[in-house]
Amino acid sequence: MNYPVMTAEEAARLVKNDYVVGIGGFSSVGVPKVVPAAIAKLAEEEHEMGRQYKIGLVTGGATGPQIDTDMALAHAVKFRTPFQSNKNMRSAINSGEVQYFDCHLSMIGQDVRYGFLGKIDVAIVEASEITPEGNLILSTSVGISPTLCEVAEHIIVELNAAHAGKLTGMHDIYLPEVPPYRKPFMITSPGDRIGTIDVKIDPRKVIAVVNTNLSDNQAGFKPLDDDTRAIGAHVSNFLVSELKRGGIPKEFLPLQSGVGNVANAVIGALGDNPDVPAFSMFTEVIQNSVVDLILNGRCNYVTGSSLSLTDDALQVMYQNMDVFGKRVLLRPQEITNHPECIRRLGIIALNTALEADIFGNVNSTHVSGTKMMNGIGGSADFARNAFLSIFTTPSMAKGGMISSIVPMVTHTDSSEHSVRVLVTEQGVADLRGKSPSQRARLIIENCAHPDYKQLLWDYMRLSEGKGYHTPHSLRNAFKMHIAFEETGDMRNAKFE
Repeated sequence: MNYPVMTAEEAARLVKNDYVVGIGGFSSVGVPKVVPAAIAKLAEEEHEMGRQYKIGLVTGGATGPQIDTDMALAHAVKFRTPFQSNKNMRSAINSGEVQYFDCHLSMIGQDVRYGFLGKIDVAIVEASEITPEGNLILSTSVGISPTLCEVAEHIIVELNAAHAGKLTGMHDIYLPEVPPYRKPFMITSPGDRIGTIDVKIDPRKVIAVVNTNLSDNQAGFKPLDDDTRAIGAHVSNFLVSELKRGGIPKEFLPLQSGVGNVANAVIGALGDNPDVPAFSMFTEVIQNSVVDLILNGRCNYVTGSSLSLTDDALQVMYQNMDVFGKRVLLRPQEITNHPECIRRLGIIALNTALEADIFGNVNSTHVSGTKMMNGIGGSADFARNAFLSIFTTPSMAKGGMISSIVPMVTHTDSSEHSVRVLVTEQGVADLRGKSPSQRARLIIENCAHPDYKQLLWDYMRLSEGKGYHTPHSLRNAFKMHIAFEETGDMRNAKFE
């Protein structure tokens, strides 16, 4: 198929002011790189000439620095959705320069397809190959790339030679039908295939192909510290105890894991525990720890929407494709995060929290309830539908000046109805079957840091004997947060 080949700068000039642009990829990998960077440069040039240039960005999730850093610094973005994890874009969002729509990752593709976000003028996606029929073999992620290609007016393809010939067959591309014609997803184990290896596209939409040869340059993980090791051990030991008592089937259940150092440590700890059977994963993001687990026979199969691997881990995978080609599958996030699949497979969901309150509500997104951190991502997709929903967080932050366990979260992303187990480096609180006051006592005793336990017990005592089902004190619920804002340390809170 002879598509027009252009430079990044030529392709960028096809993206006009006020366009809504769909960006392919997921979790900062498999995302287009050179065209977004060229768009940011174009925006700067237009602004210097006194002309307006801003576009809307619809993505599958987090993107690379060429998008969220370069475009934010170029003041080229009018709105952004959904998840992001970039300090420059975060600053633009929190300043009000960029309007931000936070959305469950299982829903964003559907919102795009149904037209809830308006017209997508152009989709920019990364591919590892273009088939003779003109279809796309994606690279290290899927996200909502297939949906963007389906609905966008135009498509720009970055053809990345760094992955050429290495990922063919690793994708399972399937898009749900629209209601009332939607069929069940016939996935009863993580390795079930239901789609095609390529993204079918209308060749008339392709307005540019830009050749690249670039790695994802994924950031490495911080070394494990005592807190992350302890959290990993607590989760692992808790699941082993559930396995031994029959609370988890003896065959074990597929795991989902969130993003970051704590999540990587938890999966690593489960793999190292000899009492945990070799397991499979049905998740969003495939991180470094999974590579070792597969090579060591501790992970049987993993399906996700992205290979969020550092370059060295990705090369290990490429050098062992006889193993990984049979055990790794990349799908659209509309499938990996779909409630039907999560509930049917009985997923054990492992996600992280910014803060949790003593009643089991979790804040994953907002610092002090006002400043966006990253977004809800897919954590609630899994938490609401999992067989067992576990949230983890270190008990303190900012050198002890912030307690991650508070009387009331300043923003709720996953409510007490979805949070079944809470884990910090201090211990585990199993909240299943517990009333609000019982949950509070468990969380304070097992999860709060010793520096904050007495303060939280003092808060509980404010409502004792008052006949409250949920013993909150409206006058004092945010006193710890207020103390941090006023003095820089939550331990200075004074209840009244």
